Amino acid sequence: MSSEDRVNAPTPPAVQTVVVPRWVQFVALPLAILGVYVVLRAAGPVLLLVIIGSLIALLLNPAVTLLRRARFPRGVAVLTVYLALVVAVVGGIALLINPIADQVSAIQDHVPQYVRDANRGLADAQRWLNDQGLDVQFVAQGRTALQTIGDRLTEGSGDIVAFTRDALTTLVEASLALILIIVLSVYMLLYGERIGAGVRAIVPRGDGTPEDDFPTRIQRAVLGYVRGQVLFSTIMGTSAGVMLWVLGSLGIFPDGKTYALAFGVWFGIAELIPYIGPAIGAAPPVLIALFGPEPIDALWLVIAFTALQQLEGHVVAPNVFAQALRINPILVILALLMGHQVYGLIGAFIALPIAAMIRETVIYFRRHLVLEPWPTVGLAGIGAGLSPPPEGPAVAAPPDAATHPPAPDEDADPAAERCPECGTPRPDGAAYCPSCGTELPEPGAQTAATSAAPG
Repeated sequence: MSSEDRVNAPTPPAVQTVVVPRWVQFVALPLAILGVYVVLRAAGPVLLLVIIGSLIALLLNPAVTLLRRARFPRGVAVLTVYLALVVAVVGGIALLINPIADQVSAIQDHVPQYVRDANRGLADAQRWLNDQGLDVQFVAQGRTALQTIGDRLTEGSGDIVAFTRDALTTLVEASLALILIIVLSVYMLLYGERIGAGVRAIVPRGDGTPEDDFPTRIQRAVLGYVRGQVLFSTIMGTSAGVMLWVLGSLGIFPDGKTYALAFGVWFGIAELIPYIGPAIGAAPPVLIALFGPEPIDALWLVIAFTALQQLEGHVVAPNVFAQALRINPILVILALLMGHQVYGLIGAFIALPIAAMIRETVIYFRRHLVLEPWPTVGLAGIGAGLSPPPEGPAVAAPPDAATHPPAPDEDADPAAERCPECGTPRPDGAAYCPSCGTELPEPGAQTAATSAAPG
């Protein structure tokens, strides 16, 4: 199509909702649901890897798009984004490594004292058992408590070997899965534009603005989850550090005041793991208190961390993610429970971003998809509701937009920017063509290129 033809092309009609006939609803929808269920059940772990790779690609795609606007080739943009991600992670670790390393070294210096206190406590327990006449020899004569515990552990060496073999197998499988996830995310980023165009060709067409573009809405949902997760981990890590500092200041577990930063950062990182994250984050201070001079401090820490975990699960997490994902707190809790039920910890980890994507999908389809209403069946008889409407004056049907396109707008600006593929005028602020879904250049770029071209 020549430039003149594109300028003179008629203005396309407004975006119309797609009406799904009743017979399609009755036949195709149940079959589609059954087919999706069969595919998901058969895919299993493969589907899980694809989902994780897709989430990573959606998370990194805005950075790739930004570099593409700076005229980076797409492959170079993807490589740059991954390198920047590695640098950011390493840089963040480097900023925290010095203060945390100092506190960890101080904890290591106290390990011999913790061992002596543990030996003393176990020896006291052994003496109490002997005084009570209980023939339980836990600490052998002339040996430390830890050596005795080691002897007890070696009795189950066969179980330990089996556990080690299983752990090694799991580690290898996890490493292969991680490599596959990275490869999938890289390919999804490389072919992101094609994937987006394919999705736009399948779903009902939007109005061309980013707010009504289905792939853009899905991507924003994933970014909202990441913002919520970072905020949540920051709140919980800070809360744990402050709690330990306050307890240490009150004389309960004094090491909590000394190592509040290290314990707080560790607790915040552990919160990235659903369900078992609070237990993992609380383990170091509780174990140190248990083997310290005042083992009762471990009980107080368990109570404090349990209260913090209850506050997290019932107040902080639902409200933070409800605001970040715009989902009701009840649905947040249900999504976590269902994700854990289906795929365990990994399922709980990806449950919230998937819930946010489902929400955006429902909102988009509610706007652009209309189910043809079913006739009302009254109590007088089934046939009454299905009988044809009574005869009445004929009403002329509106002309079909496909066979009788509307007349071109006389007031339309012939110099307005148009889609380079189909010639449709560009709506204000549109990033994609409302007719064919082609990604449009930056506003003004087409006009500048036309004016710069030789006459």
